[in-house]
Amino acid sequence: MGTLGSLRRRAVATAAAVGALALVVGCGGSDDSATGGGKKDGKVTITMGMYGVMGIKETGLLEQYEKQNPDVDIKAEIAGDEQTYYTALQTRLAAGKGLKDIQGIEIGRAKEITETQADKFADFSDVPGTDHFLPWKESQISTKDGKVLGLGTDIGPMAVCYRKDYFEKAGLPTDREEVAKLWEGDWNKYVEVGRTFKKDFKGGDVAYMDAASGLFNAMVYGYPEQYYDENGKLIHDTNPAVKEAWNLSADAAEDGLTAKLRQFQPGWDPGLANGTFATAVCPAWMLSHISEKAGDANKGKWDVAKAPKGANWGGSFLGVVEQSPVKEEAKKLVAWLTAPEQQAHIFKEIGNIPSSRTALDSPEVKNAKSEYFSGAPIGQIFGAAAQEIPDKQVLGRKDGTIKDTFSQGLALIEQGDATRDEAWTTTGERIEKAVG
Repeated sequence: MGTLGSLRRRAVATAAAVGALALVVGCGGSDDSATGGGKKDGKVTITMGMYGVMGIKETGLLEQYEKQNPDVDIKAEIAGDEQTYYTALQTRLAAGKGLKDIQGIEIGRAKEITETQADKFADFSDVPGTDHFLPWKESQISTKDGKVLGLGTDIGPMAVCYRKDYFEKAGLPTDREEVAKLWEGDWNKYVEVGRTFKKDFKGGDVAYMDAASGLFNAMVYGYPEQYYDENGKLIHDTNPAVKEAWNLSADAAEDGLTAKLRQFQPGWDPGLANGTFATAVCPAWMLSHISEKAGDANKGKWDVAKAPKGANWGGSFLGVVEQSPVKEEAKKLVAWLTAPEQQAHIFKEIGNIPSSRTALDSPEVKNAKSEYFSGAPIGQIFGAAAQEIPDKQVLGRKDGTIKDTFSQGLALIEQGDATRDEAWTTTGERIEKAVG
C-alpha cells in the first residue's frame, strides 16, 4: 500500500527546503566554474540536478545505491521550481560549465533538448537492460537519428479526483466505479455531470471543477498530436483536438462550472484547503499535492475515479551530460534509478507512476491504495490509464509555453474579460509572439 499521507507531505517539504538551498548554491562561483563530479583516491563523486518531488532523493534511493557501491558518493541538488531550474540549465548548457553529471529533464522540455542540445547529452541507446519502458516514453527523449538522451522516471496518466461528500449533497453517486460510469468515454459527459451538480448541489458556494484549463489539458493530452505535427510544424490553431478541447472548456467556463482557480496558481491551494470545488482532473503525481494542501481535515472526503479517456500530463527523464568526467558511472546510476524495482519503490512511497511497463505490472504498483483518497486503488486506476495513452506522443519545442498560454486564455473567459472567440484570438496572438 502506498504511504500517500505523512511521507508524501514530508517529501514535498524536503524538496521545498532543499530547493531553496539549491537555488542559492546554484548562483555561487564554485558551482559555475566546474562541471560535474570526478574521481579521487578510488572514490567516484556523481552530482545530480533535479527539481520538484521526483522521488529519487526523498525515498532513500541515493543512500541505498551508495551502500551497494561504497566507492560512489552522490551529491544531489533539488530546485523547488522547474521553470527556475530549466532557465539555469539552459544558461549552463550554453556556457558549457556549472552542469551536474546527471540532469533532470521535464517532458515539456524534452523536444527542445533533443532538437537543440543533443550534442550536450550522452546516448543511452546502448545501455543494457533498459528495454522495459512504455514505448512512447523513450521516443519522447530520442533524436531522429536514434540517440536516446535520457531514461524515463515517472509519467502522468490522468484520473478525476472528486469530493464524495459534495457529490452526495448534489444527489450524485459517490462510489468511484459508479462515478466513472457517469462520464465513461466522453468528456462532454463530465461537463454534463457538472451542470447537474450545479443545479442540485445543496451545501453552499461550491464549484464543480477547479478550472477550465484542467479539463482542456486532459482532453488535448489524450491525442497523439497536440500543438505540433510530426514534422515540427505548429498546428495549435488547426488541430481539431485543440479546438474541441477549447470549446468544451469554454462551455464549462461560460456555464459557471469552475472555481476559476488554475492549478498550481495563487488561490488553488487555499481552494483545496477550503473545499471550494468538487472535482479536479488529476495526473497521478498531483495526488501528493492535493493531500498536502487539502490537509488532514479533508482526508477521506476525496476519492479517485477513472477519467473519461486516457491521457498523459507530465513526467520526467534523467540525462547524463556528455562532458561529465564520470559519464559511464553516471549512466550506470541512471539505469539503476529508473529500473523497474526502483520505480516501483518510488510509487509505493510517494505515488509517482512508473514509466516502466515492468514496474506497472508489479504487485507493489498494482495493489497500491491511497488511504487519503478513501482507499482508492490508485495502482489499478492509474496503471490502467497509462495503458490507454496513445503509443505515439508528438512533442514540440514550446509545448509548455503553449499549454500555459491556452490556460491563460481560458482564464479570460472564466473571469468575464473576453468572449470565447476574443480569447481564442488573443491566445493565438500570444502564442505567435512567444514561439515566433
